[in-house]
Amino acid sequence: MTARRTRAPRSRAPGLRVIGTENRGLSAARNTGAGAAAGEIVAYLDDDAAPDPHWLHHVVDAFAHGDDVVGVGGPNLAVAGDGVVADAVAISPGNPSQVLLDDRVAEHIPGCNAAFRRDALLAIGGFDPRFHVAGDDVDVCWRLQETGGTIGYTAAAVVHHHRRGSVGGYLRQQRGYGRAEAMLERKWPERYSAGGHVTWEGRIYGDGVPRTATAQSRWRVYHGTWNSAPFQRLYEPAGRSLDTVMLMPEAYLAIGGLTLLAALGATWSPLLAFVPVLLIVAGIVAVRAVTIALQGRLPTPGLTAPQRAARRALAALLHLLQPLLRLDGRLRHGLTPWRRRGRTGSLAPLRRDVVQWREEWQDPFEALGAVRRRLVDLGAIVRHGGDFDAWDLEVRGGTLAGVRIVTLVEEHGQGRQLTRWRCRPTFSRTALAGAVLLTMLATAAALDRAPVAAVVLGLLALALALRVVTETAAAMASALEALPEPAEAQPVAQAEAAA
Repeated sequence: MTARRTRAPRSRAPGLRVIGTENRGLSAARNTGAGAAAGEIVAYLDDDAAPDPHWLHHVVDAFAHGDDVVGVGGPNLAVAGDGVVADAVAISPGNPSQVLLDDRVAEHIPGCNAAFRRDALLAIGGFDPRFHVAGDDVDVCWRLQETGGTIGYTAAAVVHHHRRGSVGGYLRQQRGYGRAEAMLERKWPERYSAGGHVTWEGRIYGDGVPRTATAQSRWRVYHGTWNSAPFQRLYEPAGRSLDTVMLMPEAYLAIGGLTLLAALGATWSPLLAFVPVLLIVAGIVAVRAVTIALQGRLPTPGLTAPQRAARRALAALLHLLQPLLRLDGRLRHGLTPWRRRGRTGSLAPLRRDVVQWREEWQDPFEALGAVRRRLVDLGAIVRHGGDFDAWDLEVRGGTLAGVRIVTLVEEHGQGRQLTRWRCRPTFSRTALAGAVLLTMLATAAALDRAPVAAVVLGLLALALALRVVTETAAAMASALEALPEPAEAQPVAQAEAAA
């Protein structure tokens, strides 16, 4: 079953039922197809994608690997011969890519090559209709996994996917992806880092993705005895290279900040020292864009050297433009580095302790889960501590600061408990260092009788410091509101005496 989102079907083929609807968005079209389908599995393609002749055979075979497999995806390969722009887009960032946990399990599969068990899809309410252009496939994968389902992957279920044929179309697509990221962050804040990026557990596969140093050499397949050796590179540590930071959309905000400081050098010459720093950072971004464009595999074979050079040059330009358009989409729809979640508050950024006395025993894990649910209801961004963390919950007030909660439970016999909750503020060291540096520069400019530079630098330092304080206050207000009511003095005193 296929569902199109065009007003009028463009073609009719034997055995194909075309459902024409008004344009209500991508998710609505996919839900229409799922509702009209009668089979056990609903398979999806985009209207600019064509499946391999044996695509459905491999999809069905992947579903047979386990009852918990509720979704299956495969590679989507660029089509050869689509032209200069399409070839360049194919090795540029932002194309639909799968995120793999291992050879057969995915964390995310793109909607242009995805199939789901119809009952599992309908049980979660289908695709979220608020996602009109993109992001619906990420959301549905996360919701299916939350219910205990597994997203399968098979490299044999190939779909040939035409890339954007114009630069304008590609850039509009990337702006739409930025908007989808902002919408996903509002719905799934716990899956995003403080900087506003998805914290994938798996590895992203696709062209236009920076490769590590080991991947720049020729790829090898390690078969092992009886073909038992893992062959994919996903068994290597994912790592966070320089590319991960320098090619983020927010890198352009950093370049903008350095440009401002360098421009202030016209009023106070010591700030001209930021000019070489700006040139180095911008140069790294440009060089990495060219390097990654050279690493990509062009889909069209048999090209002449000038033809390959033209495509790679355009791809390098798209590597530079794509983060800007993505950043525009993110900022326009609220995914900003200065966003704040949870309650507003006016608390000083100091440690707070809360003590709770209970006459009836409660499972400490249930108590912690109840606090987490209350924090989520308050709109806070919360994440659990890992096995090697010295804290239980972290509440983020924003990008620069937050609060970490540590719990201690004392058992006093006959089901009585004394629970201690400690809320400790945390700050971004980079932000604090930036505030100190700006303060020192503002002071030096004032002493050097450069009032314009001193005022601008002082305001920047003040704004950064206030942002850290207000984010901490917001996180602390949310944490204290979510924690249980403090114990009364008398029971606590008795408990302390008994201890």
